[in-house]
Amino acid sequence: MLSFLRIIKFSLQDIARNIWLSIVTVTILLLALFSINTLLTVRVVSDNAVNAVKEKIDISLYLKPEASESDITALRSRLSGMPEIKAVNYTSKQAALDSFRNKYRDNPEILQALRELGNNPLSPSLAITPVDFDDTANLVNTLRQLDSDIIESRDFSDNTAVVAKIQSVTNRVNEIGLAIIAIFVLTSILVVYNSIRVAVYTHRKEIEIMRLVGASNFFIYMPYFFSAFFYALMSVFIMIIIFYPFLTLFQPYLEVFLAGYNVNLLSYFVYNFWPIFGAQFGVIFIITLIASFFAVRKYARV
Repeated sequence: MLSFLRIIKFSLQDIARNIWLSIVTVTILLLALFSINTLLTVRVVSDNAVNAVKEKIDISLYLKPEASESDITALRSRLSGMPEIKAVNYTSKQAALDSFRNKYRDNPEILQALRELGNNPLSPSLAITPVDFDDTANLVNTLRQLDSDIIESRDFSDNTAVVAKIQSVTNRVNEIGLAIIAIFVLTSILVVYNSIRVAVYTHRKEIEIMRLVGASNFFIYMPYFFSAFFYALMSVFIMIIIFYPFLTLFQPYLEVFLAGYNVNLLSYFVYNFWPIFGAQFGVIFIITLIASFFAVRKYARV
């Protein structure tokens, strides 16, 4: 216990004596963590956006206005029985009219034109949601061959372009983000290595004396390994203090940008707190530990 307390004391003394190097080291590690968490945020947003778009993708079959409810129910049951189809939602003529009026409630010209028609010009429809988005093309081909007298028209809009565009932007951001992270990781290793090397250099005589009196490798290395632990812990701790308020401020803008999609970054990072920041602490600690080992090894040799 006494040796362990001495190790902590020596480590804290080295950090205090080289306070500016310690601040620079923690800052570099902090920048690396911030870039990692920013990339993770982009990834979470893009994945949620893609999934939300996929869930809203449907294929519409517009039915003839004179189609009877029994024929519509029969067609709906027929479609629901297909294994490629997840759900079939029916919109009646009146429901379509109410939705149209609500959509253009702030446009009196369109509403006036609708009143002048004197009747409901909209058709009932069936909105089909596929089980697998990636299999939409096959489902479209199946629906093209669907034979029914009450089908007036079919809407097979290519929704894949929207998802493809989101994924393309995400992949580009990930590539750039990974390059930035690699630069910060490399810089972190160099900064930690040099800061510990300076600290070791100032104590090289002490290390030589400890060797002469028979000090073990454990007692020589551990103060600097504890410093590596301290750098990793402080950088992750400061990252948490900075990042969660940042998410709180960013969430309202995200909700406006992705209106209608349930994307809650704060809940995601709270729910996955230990996997995310525990893994980041582990990686940062290993990086600083390796840098510390090579920095001390030169003077710790017999």
